[in-house]
Amino acid sequence: MIVTGGKAVYGAAVGILMLEARFPRIPGDMGNALTWPFPVLYRVVRDASPDRVVRQGAAGLTDAFIAAARDLVADGADGITTNCGFLSLIQQDLAAAVGVPVATSSLMQVAMVNRLLPPGRRAGILTVSGSSLTAAHLAAAGVPEGTPVGSTEGGREFTRVLLDNEDRLDVAAARADNVEAARALQAHHPDLGAIVLECTNTIPYAADIRAATGLATFSMESFVSWFHAGLVPRRYPPG
Repeated sequence: MIVTGGKAVYGAAVGILMLEARFPRIPGDMGNALTWPFPVLYRVVRDASPDRVVRQGAAGLTDAFIAAARDLVADGADGITTNCGFLSLIQQDLAAAVGVPVATSSLMQVAMVNRLLPPGRRAGILTVSGSSLTAAHLAAAGVPEGTPVGSTEGGREFTRVLLDNEDRLDVAAARADNVEAARALQAHHPDLGAIVLECTNTIPYAADIRAATGLATFSMESFVSWFHAGLVPRRYPPG
C-alpha cells in the first residue's frame, strides 16, 4: 500500500474555531473535546469574547477568524465549524477564504428541519440572546422569515454566565433556564414541530428540552455530526 502526505495532523477532519472564553465547558458543550465521538482540532480566536461576538456582532473579527480557520486547514482539517451560532454572519466570508466546507452556525439547520415536518408544523429557535439575534444573523443562515425565536435571556443563570464570561456555572439552574425557555417558546407557538438550539453550549440540555416539550430537538452536535459524516464517510466491509 502506498499513502501520500500533505498534512501535519491526520484523523481529525473537523476544525472548530473557538471564542476566547473562560466559562465552564461541561461534557456536551462543543468546546469540551469529550463531547465528540471523533477527533477534532481546536483553534482559539484571540479577543473573540462572548460579549464581542454575540452582543457586538463580531465587529472587526472576521480577519482573525479567517486566519485561524486557515491555520486549522493547514494543520489538517477538512472542514471548519465554529462554537457560536451568531457567527452565521461570517459564513460567506469564511467559506470563500478557506477552500473547504464551512458550517458556522446551528441555525443553518432550520430550513432543513422545516422540510422534515408535517404540514402546518415548523421549527423554532432557542437562543442564548434573543435581543442580539438579528434579521441579518438569520438571513445569513438561511432561516425563513417569521421563524419563532425563544431565549434564555430572562433566566437566572445560563445567559448571564456565558455572555458575562463568568468562571462558575450552576448546571441545574442552566438546565432549568433552557427547559423553561423551550416550554415558553412552545406555549407561544403551538404550531412548533421542532426546536433548533442556536447556542453550542446548550447541547448538554438538548435531551431535557426534548423530554419537556416532546419536540425533536436539533443542536450543533447534530449538525457537526452530520457535517463530519460527509467529510469522513464510513467504510463498510468488505471494502
